[in-house]
Amino acid sequence: MGLATLDIIVVVAYAIGIFGLAQWVSRDRGGEKKDTGDYFLASKSLPWWAVGASLIAANISAEQIVGMSGSGYALGLAIASYEWMAAISLIIVGKYFLPIFLKNEIYSMPQFLEQRYGPSIRTLMAVFWLGLYVFVNLTSIIWLGSIAVHQVAGVDQDIALIGLGLFALLYQIRGGLKAVALTDIVQVTLLVFGGLIVSGLTLSQIGGDSGILGGFVELTRRVPEKFDMILTPDNPYYKDLPGIAVLVGGMWIVNLSYWGFNQYIIQRALAAKSLKEAQKGIVFAAYLKLLMPVIIVLPGIAAVVLAPGLARPDEAYPTMMRLLPTGLLGLVFAALIAAVIASTASKVNSIATIFTLDLYNQRGKVHSERHLVKVGRIAAVVATLLAILTARPLLGSFDQAFQFIQEYTGFFTPGIFVIFMLGLFWKSASEAGALGAAIGSFVMSLVIKQVWPDFPFINRMGVVFVIALVVAVVVSLLRPAAASRNMISTDVDYATSRGFNIGAVGVILILIALYATWW
Repeated sequence: MGLATLDIIVVVAYAIGIFGLAQWVSRDRGGEKKDTGDYFLASKSLPWWAVGASLIAANISAEQIVGMSGSGYALGLAIASYEWMAAISLIIVGKYFLPIFLKNEIYSMPQFLEQRYGPSIRTLMAVFWLGLYVFVNLTSIIWLGSIAVHQVAGVDQDIALIGLGLFALLYQIRGGLKAVALTDIVQVTLLVFGGLIVSGLTLSQIGGDSGILGGFVELTRRVPEKFDMILTPDNPYYKDLPGIAVLVGGMWIVNLSYWGFNQYIIQRALAAKSLKEAQKGIVFAAYLKLLMPVIIVLPGIAAVVLAPGLARPDEAYPTMMRLLPTGLLGLVFAALIAAVIASTASKVNSIATIFTLDLYNQRGKVHSERHLVKVGRIAAVVATLLAILTARPLLGSFDQAFQFIQEYTGFFTPGIFVIFMLGLFWKSASEAGALGAAIGSFVMSLVIKQVWPDFPFINRMGVVFVIALVVAVVVSLLRPAAASRNMISTDVDYATSRGFNIGAVGVILILIALYATWW
């Protein structure tokens, strides 16, 4: 299938418009040259709407739109737990983690680790994050994006892969985080609008004369098993989402680690004008997360009725896009490309930040600001090329790329969660304990995966978290830090504004209603 002329015009107009906007907000004013604060932290000037929109744009990409929709096709609404539990996780991050990070003027997660523990853990985790971002996250975004481009527009997948990667690189390479964050409100608006169109049209197809609401009722009647939020052990996908453990177990580790300690996510909040502005952005993002399953998961479930028997679940969303009329298809296709570009650019900028500030600039030699920005741009180019070259070999054989990402990042997530939580809230945690948690998490995950391959990976993360926590505490007591490296946390003000508190209560009440309805 190819795009009609009108659709192509819409997509080209979007590409030119968003690229031009990114370059305009990135321009140097008054002859000034960008320094590292400009390039990697947007001069710490982001307003709340840019923080919230950029958090979602960095998070929602092809891995979510195509991958999670594919999981919706395969296992149903239960996959929405990743999105809905992320909303409450964001509230926790905004109230308890951000005040410490901003009080201590943190600009990267490896920097936090050195400031709290020491240089060894900073280097180890910087190298780990670079590998994860390039070979898991970046590859998955452009790979799944290329699947959608190929299926909807008929473009050769390898050409689509290269085109998406290079466009995202050029989009952000001049302006860095500012180019990404200040244009993300456009990207997110297009993403939400386009996603709602796809959901509305698919439900209308099912409902016929009954419209969208009738289509939803009919969908729940025809595939009721796809609307079970808590899977039972006899469900074929119980291994992916193991029942009640999703709500009380390992998914908390996934979400809090992702939203609180993940560089390309938390970097947006660290670049806010102030703590209050960052917290308002966090609440904005939390409400957008509540909406995401309607945009992402619902079309995948609808595809079970409208396109049964797909060869691969990840074909569900592109297949539903084919229902769109000319013009609207171009708009929704542009929304999908917007999500891919925004998330790719975000990860590329974070890779450049970690490589430049946490590895290259730690070698003892003093570098100029202009030189560091240049190194960041070179790192961005290398990372993008590596992702383009390795995407097919790494991901070409997976039916549900979203589940692949969750499982293999889960080898390290429990240890990372332990390191940061103890670093933030336990003054006796030492660098030796942190290293023990990091190494122990990976080793124990491998052991459990080999010995008990059918053990649900979310439960595995819960078990490994407990083991890593015990290891970190014991090693920290046996090998305490030589000198105190405590963060400034005792005098941090955790009080939040009335607006934040009202927004947080609203998120909690909506979640209770959702799970009570679809239990």
